[in-house]
Amino acid sequence: MAEGRVALLSVIAVALVAAAGPRNANAEPRAVIELFTSQGCSSCPAADQLLGELSKDPSVITMSLPITYWDYLGWKDTLAIPGHTNRQRAYSNLRGDREVYTPQAIVNGSVQVLGSDRSAIEDAIDHSRKHADTLMLPLSLSVADGQIKVAAAPSKIAGTGEVWLCSLSRAIPVVIGRGENRGRTITYHNVVRHWIKLGEWTGAAATWTFPVKDVETDGVDEVAVVVQAGNAQNPGSMLGAAMTTLH
Repeated sequence: MAEGRVALLSVIAVALVAAAGPRNANAEPRAVIELFTSQGCSSCPAADQLLGELSKDPSVITMSLPITYWDYLGWKDTLAIPGHTNRQRAYSNLRGDREVYTPQAIVNGSVQVLGSDRSAIEDAIDHSRKHADTLMLPLSLSVADGQIKVAAAPSKIAGTGEVWLCSLSRAIPVVIGRGENRGRTITYHNVVRHWIKLGEWTGAAATWTFPVKDVETDGVDEVAVVVQAGNAQNPGSMLGAAMTTLH
């Protein structure tokens, strides 16, 4: 009888875990992937498609960052932001390798790989997680009462970081009229439309808020927050990140 009761309790426990479903992995992601891409780059569509596939993984935060330096080839990227070009170059300067190209993926702020190579991205995730502080800062991100609220728990992570709110458009199809991708319609996923600095993180518990109405432009329907070591001119590893929809 005792053995039967233990077995029954085990079955009930397993059923309860299954019913609860997986945790919200976006609260504790294993990776932040930034894809530097361009509508004028013939090698980029494969990476853009891969980013869309990776975006379905709840443990990964993906962001598409269209750049401007290929605009001279005959097609001006309709989603590009000069700040994305500056950010990619800042990563390169910090690494000291002069590797600036498209499609380039930066994983967790510390490892660069070809953005269309799934296995290289997975290897980069594993490699970047060897850094003790990578994504070890618990963050919560919520939207309620017209406000975006970010909360960071206290942490013993060494150093400090900048807190950035990114407004995103989940999917934007673009018909490309000229250049290397002429005649193609390409969908760009989790496109960053704005970078908003919320403040500094110093190790103590902290909260930041921002009005939803101030980011609901250009088809924005998601937001991500990243806490990153260093600063905009010298971006370092991702200390924490989270992502949510606006509606």
